[in-house]
Amino acid sequence: MRQFKNNYTQRKQLRIRRETIERLREPPPPPDPAEELLREWPELQAFGVEWVRKWLNLRERLIEITKVMRRFPWMVDVVRQRPMSVLHPYVVNAFVAVDGSEACLQLASRTFCARGGEVREVKLELERARLEPYEGKLREVYRPKGLFAFTAAAKEYVEIL
Repeated sequence: MRQFKNNYTQRKQLRIRRETIERLREPPPPPDPAEELLREWPELQAFGVEWVRKWLNLRERLIEITKVMRRFPWMVDVVRQRPMSVLHPYVVNAFVAVDGSEACLQLASRTFCARGGEVREVKLELERARLEPYEGKLREVYRPKGLFAFTAAAKEYVEIL
């Protein structure tokens, strides 16, 4: 009777060891691509994980948006304060004054501009003026139109997104 118990426990221990070895042989589950992107570009967390998952197929555009947000950290705070979960990545635009004194972030129909550290919501109406080299790329230069042209002292803006 005693030998039976030993054989039983030995078999049980062998079975447990085999199962453990088989589990160790299994490859780990593939990492979530959205989580990987958020780890690499933490500024995207301002939009939210679900938004990033939804638009993961537009990875290059998301990275483009993040690079601009790294350059202008106030944009991350603006996006966090105003969640827009249905926002399409191609509706997010950023403009910089040609002289670099002002930067604007356009989220669908709302535009936020920062000048001298102060962020405010503005009505941004632009008309396309011409193509011009900016930071090594050929970019469109926009001229303000309407009332905004007078408040912005007739500056020209370059679209960086």
